[in-house]
Amino acid sequence: MKLNKEQWSWVFYDWANSGYGIIVTTAVLPIYFKTIAQANGVTAANATAFWGYANSIGTLLVALLAPFLGALADYQGFKKRLLVGFTTLGMLMTLGLAVLPTTQWRWLLVIYVLSVLGYSGGNLFYDSFLTDVSTDSQMDKISSTGYGFGYLGGVIAFILFMVLEFTHGFGHLSSLAVARWGFALAAIWWVIFFIPLVRNVRQRHALTTTTRPLRQSWSRVWQTIRHLRQHKYLAWFLVAYFCYIDGVDTIFTMATSIGLDIGITSTTLIMVLLVVQLVAFPCSLFYGWLAAKTSTRTGILVAIVVYLLICLDALRLHTAADFWLLAVLVGTSQGGIQDLSRSYFGRIVPKERSSEFFGFYNILGKFSAVLGPVLVGVVTQITGQSRIGAASLSILFILGLVIFGTLPHDATDNS
Repeated sequence: MKLNKEQWSWVFYDWANSGYGIIVTTAVLPIYFKTIAQANGVTAANATAFWGYANSIGTLLVALLAPFLGALADYQGFKKRLLVGFTTLGMLMTLGLAVLPTTQWRWLLVIYVLSVLGYSGGNLFYDSFLTDVSTDSQMDKISSTGYGFGYLGGVIAFILFMVLEFTHGFGHLSSLAVARWGFALAAIWWVIFFIPLVRNVRQRHALTTTTRPLRQSWSRVWQTIRHLRQHKYLAWFLVAYFCYIDGVDTIFTMATSIGLDIGITSTTLIMVLLVVQLVAFPCSLFYGWLAAKTSTRTGILVAIVVYLLICLDALRLHTAADFWLLAVLVGTSQGGIQDLSRSYFGRIVPKERSSEFFGFYNILGKFSAVLGPVLVGVVTQITGQSRIGAASLSILFILGLVIFGTLPHDATDNS
């Protein structure tokens, strides 16, 4: 199957915002914030706490607004307007990170929270556009291509940043200035590759526009919650998704701490991150191929089993070589489990209400890495071994595997 112009335009949104994901949220801004906060008299402990609060506030805002925004986007003409609005907010706030004076660490947190709102809101509407740019039979292919190119775009953007980092801006920039240029790079990358989606993608499935869209959107959200039992397969999939994606997100967020515990240097951890992204690119495409040859359900089950094996293999995690092996294994299925979950969900939701249902999907994605880190932390404290804490995540994958395994083979029933 060859992707058409509209589908490629949708795919490249994942490429567009990948620079923000890896440069801003993962690799640079956490360190940059702590550096300027401490330079302005904030203790290291307080800087860490404030950073955690900012992330929690951003996550909470997105999670609370997602179902309502999704329901609003389902009305004809609203989805693209909301996508453009939130994405523009994210891009402007990312650029704001680059130009804000280094003395304004409080405003940095505010701007970061707003950038998270724009980034996450944009992803909500982007995900729901999957039902507009593809048929049920095309979803696996297009979703996996989106995730794959997102990983590749993130790698390229990060390599460009690393060139600035290692050359100190070709001999002209301080470390803080390099970080600020990195934020500008992420914003510009986002703008350039967002343009095709704006020009070529349109909303095909929609509800008839109402005279009171805000009130009707709230009403529809509460009706969906009250009558969720009418969508029993969809509801049980969300329960399974919450379990296994919690494990996936926790492995990603806790990997750095676990790596440091066994003596991995910060420079090596950055290299591991790049390798994981590179491995995830072809493997995401592979999962799309696997789903076409077997089924989406089979592909998700395979990915869950791979993650279960990763958790169990963490019990023998002692050396850098062991860490590298597990990182590569994560890369093989990280994109696959996400892209097939998205396409599976897109196939079973009512198409004219896809944004509303992707709002609930977004909530679980945001709150997913809540139980997992607590589980890892408690088990690590009890045993004194972070590798045993990592292995405890197998419980989440077993739960996800069992629940998802009970769902029907045919995922086209919306009832």
